[in-house]
Amino acid sequence: MTAPHQAAPGKDEATRALAMSTIAFTICFAVWTIFSIIAVRIKDELGLTETEFGLLVGTPILTGSLVRVALGVWTDRYGGRLVYTATMLAAAIATFLLAFAQTYQQMLAAALGVGLAGGAFAVGVAYVARFYPAERQGTALGIFGVGNVGAAVTKFVAPFILIAWGWQAVALIWAAVLVVMALVFWFATEDDPVIKARRAGLAPAPKSFWSEFAPLKNVQVWRFALYYFFVFGAFVALALWLPRYLIGVYGFDIKTAGIVGAAYSIPASIFRAYGGALSDRIGARAVMYRTFAVSALATLVLSLPTGDYVLRGINGPVALHVEVGPVLFIAVAFVLGFVMSLGKAAVYKHIPVYYPQNVGAVGGLVGMIGGLGGFVLPIAFGALNDLTGLWSSCFMLLFAIVAVSFVWMHLAIRRMERRAAGGLSYAAQ
Repeated sequence: MTAPHQAAPGKDEATRALAMSTIAFTICFAVWTIFSIIAVRIKDELGLTETEFGLLVGTPILTGSLVRVALGVWTDRYGGRLVYTATMLAAAIATFLLAFAQTYQQMLAAALGVGLAGGAFAVGVAYVARFYPAERQGTALGIFGVGNVGAAVTKFVAPFILIAWGWQAVALIWAAVLVVMALVFWFATEDDPVIKARRAGLAPAPKSFWSEFAPLKNVQVWRFALYYFFVFGAFVALALWLPRYLIGVYGFDIKTAGIVGAAYSIPASIFRAYGGALSDRIGARAVMYRTFAVSALATLVLSLPTGDYVLRGINGPVALHVEVGPVLFIAVAFVLGFVMSLGKAAVYKHIPVYYPQNVGAVGGLVGMIGGLGGFVLPIAFGALNDLTGLWSSCFMLLFAIVAVSFVWMHLAIRRMERRAAGGLSYAAQ
C-alpha cells in the first residue's frame, strides 16, 4: 500500500487518521439519516402522501450511495484529507439550506445535497486503508465502520431537539456540527502516505481518471457488491423496517418499536470492529462463510408465516400451530444483525488485498451497491406485503439473496482453488 521508497506512517499518525475518520463518519451517518426523524414532522406540515414521504426519506440514501464511486476515485487521486473535508462542507451547506426550504421540491433538492454525507464512507475506507499494512486493514476498517452508529445518534437525539425547537433546528444543529467536524478533521489529520510520496516524487503520478475504473470490469468486484448488498443494504433496510414490522405483526406501540429498532442498529454497528479483527485473525473468507450460514438459517426461521396446519398422523389428523413469537423474533433478528456486522467488515477486508491500487473505486462501487440495498429493499418489502399478504415475505426475499450469495461465493472459491492448484493466477476471479 506504500511506495517503494516511502517510509511507513507512524503509529500515532495512523491512529489519529483512524480515530478522526471514524468520528467524522459517525457524524456524517447521523446527517445522512436525518430525514428518518424530521420527515415525520415535514409530512404533517406539508400534507405529503405516503409515496412523497418515502421519496423524501429515500433521496439522501439514494444519492449518498450513487456518489460513492466518484468520491472513492477522487480519494485515490487527491487524498482523503481533502476529499473528506470537502464532502463534509458540501453536505453541511445542503443541510443548512434544508432548514429554509418551504416547498416539497425545495426539500427534495436539499435532500440531494444531504445525501453527500453518506458518500463519506467510500472516502474514509480509501483514506484509512493507506495507513495500515494488509494484516491490520481488516481491524482498522472494521473500527471505521462503527460510524454506522450515527443512525442511532439521530434516532436518540433528534426527537428531543425537534420537540423543543422544531425540525429546522435539527437541520441547523446537524449542519453546524458537520462544519466543526470538517475543520477539526482538516487540522487534526495529515495526508495519507501515498499522497505524501507523490509530492516528494517517490511515487508515480495517479493513473488516468478512467483507468481507475478498470477493476470494475472484474466479476469478483460485483460479487463483493452482492455480498455488501445483503450485509449492509439489508441491515439498513431492516433498521428502517423493523418498527413497522413489530407494530403490524405483534401490536407493539410506536415507542417500544422504535426503541427495539434503535437497539438493533447499535450493536449491529459496534460489532463491525470485532468483525474486522476476526477477519485479520482467521481470514475474511472464513468470516463470510459463517456470516452467510447463520444468516441463511436466521432468515429461514423468520420467513415462517404464522399459520395452523393439519397433518396426517398415525391416529388421525394432528393440528399444528406455527408462529415465531415476539421474543424469538427479536432474538433471531439480533443474531442476524450481529453476523451482518461481521460480514460488513469482512467484505471490506477483501478490497485492499485484491485491489490495493484501486481501493477508492472498488470500495466506492461496493459501498454504492450496498447503499442502494438500503433504498431498494424497503420498497421491495412493501411490494411483497401487497403481493403476498404475508408479513414474513420480507425475510423470504432476504433468504433468497443470502442463498444466492452463499452459493456464488462457494463456487467462486472452489474455482480459485482449482486454478491455484494448477498454478494459474486467480486474482481476477
